[in-house]
Amino acid sequence: MPGSPVKITVLGSGTSVGVPVIGCHCDVCTSPDPRDNRLRPSVLVSYEGRNVLIDTTPDFRTQALRAKIARLDAVLFTHAHADHIMGLDDVRPFNFRQRGPIPIYAAPDTMEAIQRCFRYIFDGAEKPSSVPKLESRVLNGAPVDLFGLEFLPIRLLHGQQEIYGFRFGNSAYLTDHSDVPEESLERLRGLDVLFLDALRFKPHPTHSTVDRSTSTVEKLVPQRAYLTHICHDLHHARTEEGLPPHIRLAYDGLEVLSGEQTG
Repeated sequence: MPGSPVKITVLGSGTSVGVPVIGCHCDVCTSPDPRDNRLRPSVLVSYEGRNVLIDTTPDFRTQALRAKIARLDAVLFTHAHADHIMGLDDVRPFNFRQRGPIPIYAAPDTMEAIQRCFRYIFDGAEKPSSVPKLESRVLNGAPVDLFGLEFLPIRLLHGQQEIYGFRFGNSAYLTDHSDVPEESLERLRGLDVLFLDALRFKPHPTHSTVDRSTSTVEKLVPQRAYLTHICHDLHHARTEEGLPPHIRLAYDGLEVLSGEQTG
């Protein structure tokens, strides 16, 4: 278990189309508040000189440059929707710098979809130019030790689809969910930091709402909670005015330190 705090950097806090939405002129999409400018959803977990990425969004290159990510030690995938995997090719510079492959972790159906979408990476054929060097490791629901920190897959429902969130130490990142099954709630007790999906106030068939996620926070009682995967319905400052002080909206570039780690 790391002896130093774990830093969670929000690389993107937006929904699948990001904010601003292309062609939209609503007050959020035109807001001068930088917290209303949201790339696709992802976080970086940093500890003991290691960086573990959760999801490679289509914005990953921009996110990596903005966050000044100098190394990448592993990638965890929540599921295979485009806004969570389509930046995978942009890990190549880390292969160049680190002179070795990067392990990627995903559930069997997610890994199969990634390998299908990026067949040129995994087909083993000789290439005239560079492709990402990756080691595919399939998750089966059991915890994975990554450089001294245990990452526990947390089963979530994204509409009818089962996907993973992750608990690591006394922090957890749950994106793209409409429901957290009861057995998963039991794995989320005693948290310091909890990130969870809150697309908007209006109900959605595959995503949580602000009110539903606030209710989940009330059940789990983490020290701090951050709502993410936010669409352009939510104006950052106005939305936070109606939230309790221990629940905030995540925003791109937010850095959260989680202190003493518990298993």
